[in-house]
Amino acid sequence: MNRLRMITGLVMIYMIFAVLLNSVGTVILQSIESFGISKPHASLLEAFKDLTIALTSFAVASFLPLLGYRRGMMLSLALVGAACTLMPLYPSFRTTELLFTCVGVGFALTKVAVYSSIGLLTTDKTGHSRLTNTIEGLFMVGVLLGGWLFSAFIDPVAPANPRWYNVYWLLAALCAGVLVLLATSRLDESAAHTAAPMSHAETFAGMLRLLVRPLVYCFLISAFLYVLIEQSFGTWLPTFNREILKLPNTMSIQLASILAGATALGRISAGLVLKRVRWHVLLNLCVLAMGLLVLLTLPLAANVVARPDVGWFHAPIAAYLIPMIGILMAPIYPVINSVALSALPKPLHAPMTGLIVVFSALGGTLGSRITAVVFARFDGIHAFYFSLLPMTLLLIALYFFRRETERVGDIGSGRVR
Repeated sequence: MNRLRMITGLVMIYMIFAVLLNSVGTVILQSIESFGISKPHASLLEAFKDLTIALTSFAVASFLPLLGYRRGMMLSLALVGAACTLMPLYPSFRTTELLFTCVGVGFALTKVAVYSSIGLLTTDKTGHSRLTNTIEGLFMVGVLLGGWLFSAFIDPVAPANPRWYNVYWLLAALCAGVLVLLATSRLDESAAHTAAPMSHAETFAGMLRLLVRPLVYCFLISAFLYVLIEQSFGTWLPTFNREILKLPNTMSIQLASILAGATALGRISAGLVLKRVRWHVLLNLCVLAMGLLVLLTLPLAANVVARPDVGWFHAPIAAYLIPMIGILMAPIYPVINSVALSALPKPLHAPMTGLIVVFSALGGTLGSRITAVVFARFDGIHAFYFSLLPMTLLLIALYFFRRETERVGDIGSGRVR
């Protein structure tokens, strides 16, 4: 098994999907400019992406162990690379919908394969948590780079200029390069298989049986709420910068990338913090600090007046403070994923990851849709204030998730409470 090459491949494919998945906020903004559509209509791109992820994940979790994780990632790269080439060839909102549908299918394949492969490439819970945090941290580096990548192809004077479609030629080339890397690597997947091969129906039934475990459904509720919050900010921050903070399109996208950079920094450094602080203590502190940051920062975004000479040194202070929520959000998702997966045997990692992807996708779609509706009917400030509700619910969900992980740990060690 080529461990270093496979880890490199996991990181690279995850970063490509980071660019594509999180470009939805930028593409929504550009679609409004280029195709003249409404905000609620443009927000459907999130549904094309996330609902496809959710629906595909049920099928993926059952057949991917048989297909192979490495082959599944190669298939996803081929599909998404082909979709990227269609964007500059046939630019339209319909093509954009097709692109995000393919991205949804590809990411469902990729995430189940990547998360299941982490268990094959590590030997203990500490290694699993570190590699998960590293990959998720570099995922956010991909989000950060994606914001600057897309903004480099957008005409700052005429944002509707179709030259921004050319970014997809570069993304298609990156897909091809990583596909070659994975094709020339090897991954030992024997530990992911049960002694007796299971049919698709048996694997699917096993995934559904996971839902009745208290540990699993407490985790899934936590993941759902987290992604709802994350996508509310991640998807609509470029539009918030443009309409509420009165910044140019290019600068709105670039400043929104600070959120990704802050999240990347938080995830990469989370491993160090977790050596000294219990995971549930850290996550509760992060959620409380997120709510406080929202309450203190959003009033600064009110009544901003447009300035013709606005630049990086003259932007409203809120444009720099709001993305700092990324540092606080950062540890939550990879930590709860790692805690949940580490509590299960390796053959269950693929179906569990399928459930993770489904509920994450549903949370992302709902969060983006709610934000779009509130944004359109009121304004972006009210839309971001709404995030305080799922933050409160997340605190409650994390309490029950911690209780269940401790109960499972007591059973595994033979202690009875």
